[in-house]
Amino acid sequence: MNIIPRAFLSEYTTFQLGGPCRDLINCEDPDQLESVVTNLFREGAPFILIGGGSNLVVSDTGVDCAVVRYVASSPLIEVDGDELIVSGSTALDDLVIAAIDEGLEGLNTCSGIPGTVGGAIVGNAGAFGKQVGDVLKSVTLLARDGQKLVKDAAYCGFSYRNSRLKETGDIVLGARFALKPGNRANLAKERAEILAIRHEKHPDLKTFPCAGSFFRNVEPTSSAGRRQAAGWFLEQAGGKDLRAGGAGIFPKHANIIVKGENCTAQDVHELHLQMKRIVKERFDLDLVREVRFVGEFAGKSPQIRDVIW
Repeated sequence: MNIIPRAFLSEYTTFQLGGPCRDLINCEDPDQLESVVTNLFREGAPFILIGGGSNLVVSDTGVDCAVVRYVASSPLIEVDGDELIVSGSTALDDLVIAAIDEGLEGLNTCSGIPGTVGGAIVGNAGAFGKQVGDVLKSVTLLARDGQKLVKDAAYCGFSYRNSRLKETGDIVLGARFALKPGNRANLAKERAEILAIRHEKHPDLKTFPCAGSFFRNVEPTSSAGRRQAAGWFLEQAGGKDLRAGGAGIFPKHANIIVKGENCTAQDVHELHLQMKRIVKERFDLDLVREVRFVGEFAGKSPQIRDVIW
């Protein structure tokens, strides 16, 4: 466990944006995280918990509290028959690779999705019509009152790109996934095909820093009739031509904001408001963000309870 005073969060998010925090506390495994969070609770010290930083835009002024970063430097995974037990700090893509190596099916569609297992569970990450909640068996949580809980998947209340964990603030220490036997060669081939599709449509984070798809796809209960890609509505409304300061739209995907020269976090916030507005005006649809804003932004309503413990 290591503590970095006044760390700039631009170094710990895929958008490469964000000012300093009071202290950055790095935790790799559940025991470290439980110890740190318990002590912070005891001291009454506010903190923000982050994983791989792939779904965050941190304000240019940073945050005036500690940031606990729960990321493992190498996968923490155990095999129990057809089930995988994994730390929430493990990279989601490393879990996919482990499943393929064991000839287990159920996580392949998550190939190439950035971020940690913990973050993926909270946001019910997925692709191609499938999501992690479909194969989650149980989750080990640290509640806001410091209690350690083991709950089945139903407790998480999964829905499209969402879970009740966003509301409860429960921290994912680890999880157990129930998978099915599969053909290792076929799984590896499918993964390669999925990665090729992602490479074609999604930016390389090193070249185009971003947070992936900014808005959830549009739900079938809306005037869309059925769930459709938010990027389609944005493109039809002229979203690819939008810009705010150094923030622009990725040429191959109208639902992805990318960091350009001299881009600020405030630029990203202003551009996402433009995107929401043009879709509302054209289709009378209210886009819902996948990405979370952390800290102070001009024009942003306070959402402190969503991110600060």
